Amino acid sequence: MSSSLEGRVARALATWFGCGLSPVAPGTVGTIGALPLWFLVRGAGSLGVLATAVVVTFAGIWSAGVVARKSGLKDPQTVVIDAIAGVLVALTVAPQTTRGVACAVLLFRLFDITKPFPARRAEKLPDGWGIVLDDVVAGIQAAIVVSVLDTLGVLS
Repeated sequence: MSSSLEGRVARALATWFGCGLSPVAPGTVGTIGALPLWFLVRGAGSLGVLATAVVVTFAGIWSAGVVARKSGLKDPQTVVIDAIAGVLVALTVAPQTTRGVACAVLLFRLFDITKPFPARRAEKLPDGWGIVLDDVVAGIQAAIVVSVLDTLGVLS
C-alpha cells in the first residue's frame, strides 16, 4: 500500500481504523466496530442513521476501491467499511434496545455471509461498488426482517 495521503486515508477508512486488521473474523470485528458510530448518531433518529449509512457507503466505495487497486486484490479481507455501511442500514429500523440491536447485527452478518439474491449479484459490480454494495444489500435484507419481527412484537 502506498504511503501517499490518499492511500493512508483510504486504508484507515477501509479497515475502519484497524478493525479489518483483526486476524480472526475481521468482518465481524468491523461490524461491531460500527456500534460506536451508531451510538453517536442514533439520537438523530432513523433518518440520521440512514444519512450516516449513505455517507459511509460512498466513503466505502471510494476507500475500498483505492485499497483494492493498490493491493491488487478484488475484495481484500481487511476492507470492512462495507460491513459498517451494511450494518448501519440494518440498524436504521432496529428498535434501540439490546434485543433490537443484537437482532439487526446478527441478521446483517447472516445475510452478509450467505449473500442471498441479489447480494451475490451486487458483489460482481466493479471496484469499490461491488465490495460495498453487496453489504448494503445484506443490510437492506436484515432491515426487512428486523421490521417484520418488530411489527410482530418479537423485538419488544
